Amino acid sequence: MPDLFDQPLRAQFDAFLDEHRAALAACLDGLTEEQARRRLVPSRTTLLGLVKHATFVERVWFDEAVTGRSRAEIGIPADPDTSFVLDDGDTIDTVRRAYLEACADSRTATAPLGLDDVLPGNRRGPLPLRWVYLHVLRELAQHCGHADILREQIIHQE
Repeated sequence: MPDLFDQPLRAQFDAFLDEHRAALAACLDGLTEEQARRRLVPSRTTLLGLVKHATFVERVWFDEAVTGRSRAEIGIPADPDTSFVLDDGDTIDTVRRAYLEACADSRTATAPLGLDDVLPGNRRGPLPLRWVYLHVLRELAQHCGHADILREQIIHQE
């Protein structure tokens, strides 16, 4: 990404977000359904759950915050912890597809906005897009790290 140095800040943010989005989606590559659901820690954190939660993150920050629609209207859980819960119908394919769709919707929702534009729909109150980008980037980076560790444990258990 060295060619990003001379790009506008918005292009830099978009590139880093997309890099982390792709890395998180890729954490499921080559795994079985059982491996993707495997719990290795006491929390609900699984690789499939991380990607499902990332869909929630995209919807909260780039739908709820941008549009002001409620989580119920969007069709996402009321709280972050519930977003890790896997249903019987959740598969690698369905969860990854929902995540990639949420990412595409996020890009569309933010395309007309500038970094200093204020998003009205966050529970904390109005926030500039710049802050939201930084927050989501931080969260995705953290979850990519979690995914790396879980994936390494799964691969080395086999």
